[in-house]
Amino acid sequence: MENQVLTPHVYWAQRHRELYLRVELSDVQNPAISITENVLHFKAQGHGAKGDNVYEFHLEFLDLVKPEPVYKLTQRQVNITVQKKVSQWWERLTKQEKRPLFLAPDFDRWLDESDAEMELRAKEEERLNKLRLESQGSPETLTSLKKGYLFMYNLVQFLGFSWIFVNMTVRFFILGKESFYDTFHTVADMMYFCQMLAAVESINAAIGVTKTPVIPSLFQLLGRNFILFIIFGTMEEMQNKAVVFFVFYIWSTVEIFRYPFYMLSCIDMDWKVLTWFRYTVWIPLYPIGCLAEAVSVIQSIPIFNETGRFSFTLPYPVKIKVRFSFFLQIYLILLFLGLYVNFRHLYKQRRRRFGQKKKKIH
Repeated sequence: MENQVLTPHVYWAQRHRELYLRVELSDVQNPAISITENVLHFKAQGHGAKGDNVYEFHLEFLDLVKPEPVYKLTQRQVNITVQKKVSQWWERLTKQEKRPLFLAPDFDRWLDESDAEMELRAKEEERLNKLRLESQGSPETLTSLKKGYLFMYNLVQFLGFSWIFVNMTVRFFILGKESFYDTFHTVADMMYFCQMLAAVESINAAIGVTKTPVIPSLFQLLGRNFILFIIFGTMEEMQNKAVVFFVFYIWSTVEIFRYPFYMLSCIDMDWKVLTWFRYTVWIPLYPIGCLAEAVSVIQSIPIFNETGRFSFTLPYPVKIKVRFSFFLQIYLILLFLGLYVNFRHLYKQRRRRFGQKKKKIH
């Protein structure tokens, strides 16, 4: 005898955008579920209220739906989700006013319209929050990006100053003292690049990307760039002097230890030898570098006086000529003030890093 075709129990609920149907059939095999002309067609072999049989039903929806139902089989039931074409609340499920006998509300999922609206708003708010977090990035992502950015910046600076240091060292061993006098023309372009890029350090400190104090960073940036762009860059007479070699060599020597130390810090590595050099090499080099910069300023004063470059006359009725050398003399004072600020900052860093050995009192 052929299996009798029966109708299963179907329970339904809705949200503004979706319809949920729960078909009470267990051990379902070969379900055929489709929507044509806004009518849901269901047919499946399974175990229902009338035992193991073929069960089927048809539902014509009250309003338009999308013709792609999604279903999920469980051991005890079939869950069907249908998307409404227009997000709105329906007064009933079917086009016919009288409810089919096999259809009943699914009170496990049932919400009235106001509750459904609150749920919809909560979901929308959750979606917007998720989009906002994705646009801002998670804290872990931001930290990784910051570390990657700082690593690349320090790598570029390390490569630039290493090129300057190696170039000057090789030329010195080949040419001896003769290499002093064409240092500017040999490495100036790379030094310009590195020192302009160094402005990034002060910006990072100012906006909180790094914990470096702004004042010491700014003192070093402005001091070096004044020497490079004003004293050396604008006066050809200064570019052939031996002092250029000593200024550039000391700058690059300091940086070939500082930048790789920061690179390794970005990836949480600590190389003790490099760390020691980073916090020690500045002790002799900073004062020597400051002295070399002071010599370059002093040597440039008569040249600026002779050429009158950057000098100006105050307007009537004062009519006093102000020589640029006056500002250079003020700069010499600021130069040693900057040395004190940076020396004090670096000394504190070194003391924090290595600590002070306390003597035991017996």
